Amino acid sequence: MESLPLFDDPEPGARSPLALRLHDLAARGIYFGTSSWKYPGWMGSIYTPRRYFTRGRFSQKKFEAECLAEYAETFPAVCGDFSFYQFPSESYWLRLFAGAPKELQFAFKVPEEITVKTWPTHERYGARGGSENDSFLNAGLFERMFAQRLEPYAGRVGVLIFEFGTLPKRLYDGARPFVDDLSRFLGALPHGWRYAVEVRNPEYLDTVYFDCLRALNVAHVFNAWTRMPELSAQIAIGEAYTADFLVARALLRHGRPYAEAVEKFQPYERVQEPNPGARAALKELMERAARQRQLAFLFVNNRLEGNAPGTIEAVVE
Repeated sequence: MESLPLFDDPEPGARSPLALRLHDLAARGIYFGTSSWKYPGWMGSIYTPRRYFTRGRFSQKKFEAECLAEYAETFPAVCGDFSFYQFPSESYWLRLFAGAPKELQFAFKVPEEITVKTWPTHERYGARGGSENDSFLNAGLFERMFAQRLEPYAGRVGVLIFEFGTLPKRLYDGARPFVDDLSRFLGALPHGWRYAVEVRNPEYLDTVYFDCLRALNVAHVFNAWTRMPELSAQIAIGEAYTADFLVARALLRHGRPYAEAVEKFQPYERVQEPNPGARAALKELMERAARQRQLAFLFVNNRLEGNAPGTIEAVVE
């Protein structure tokens, strides 16, 4: 099958075949995007180097400040991973949304301050590493520090994602105790947002977990991750469709550590290792959403195959 070229530069302002296809899907409620967007490795495919020249040379600062607008010429949605690491300020949100066209839909990962139960023993966490997180599943903190600050841009936010890293059995011995806490938390969240939950414990993919999400119209995030079942296995679980919208994040090949993928694929200039199973699963989710006229947010990470735009192209061609 002939693939769609990612980038063709026939004349200023013209959209590539991929961009036309993705925006056509978005008009039907199916939003494809990538995990983050500031990748110089996409230069010449998604990004046009000359747009970021200052005084005759490429400016990394200008690129990082302005590339989201060009990103949106191809992709109708983007997943902001940055928000996992802090509560962005009101001024940050203002700058971010001012730099993007109003039709671009955002997904944001909710800060780890809400979703980490015990702080990792990593130098980034300093003295609190290994200690309990007093803010874990604090709905009031989420509302005050995150949701309220995003409220002026609510119409541009497609979904908010609660990502839970792998939780050891000493914290939760199985799905039931985790779901008990999760249910109380989700039930206390402010209305008016689409919420999704991403878990990294395979044993949590259980009826009690899916029932919890379904009762509150919260989506399970179909996620390709090191220790999670393949996307093809997750989408085959009938109970996993827990909301009136779909969310997927294709992040890593099963069994591959994140750091290994970074080392292997950066600077993410091209697809290096096609993943037919993940592609087929994303296509099936796309087709399911189209059949059922259901909203869908489908995100791809560079670490899956080496180049997220190329992966998306292969899915939608």
